[in-house]
Amino acid sequence: MAWVTLGLGSNLDPENNICSCLDALLLNFNDLSLSAVFESESVGFEGDNFFNMVVGIETDLALADLSVLLKTIEDKQGRDRTQPKFSGRTLDIDILTYDNLSGVFNGITLPRGEVTENAFVLWPLSQVNGKRKHPVLKKSYSELWAEYDQSRQKLWPVNFDWHGRLISSSQ
Repeated sequence: MAWVTLGLGSNLDPENNICSCLDALLLNFNDLSLSAVFESESVGFEGDNFFNMVVGIETDLALADLSVLLKTIEDKQGRDRTQPKFSGRTLDIDILTYDNLSGVFNGITLPRGEVTENAFVLWPLSQVNGKRKHPVLKKSYSELWAEYDQSRQKLWPVNFDWHGRLISSSQ
């Protein structure tokens, strides 16, 4: 079984789309490890704020098969792939890490570059994958978050409920 972390993001009806995504992931994977949900300003374009979180899963799916499954979940949530890269979206699911793979596999770069570039990826990743080490930088994700210039991007945890379970608090 591979340990995989996924970055989830939405700025179009984000509460509904994140909850629906978690439902779909739970149908496909037995156990989900969840970070808090964070709100952040859009990056690269003017738009509504995003909700972001990281989900950890164990899977026996090959990377290519996992990618196809995640694209199917995005499409079912109304993902419009004709829009520019930097635009609003119903749902974005990125494979951040897949075990300790490093490099490009089936067109997927691992670990994903945004891991160390964006607070909305690194902070929740440090919650789910904190003790694991980045395969190239050889530092834990918690260490990388502690070293990150947290003044670069505005990011804050939000209250978020999924099936009556508070998975995130603004406190």
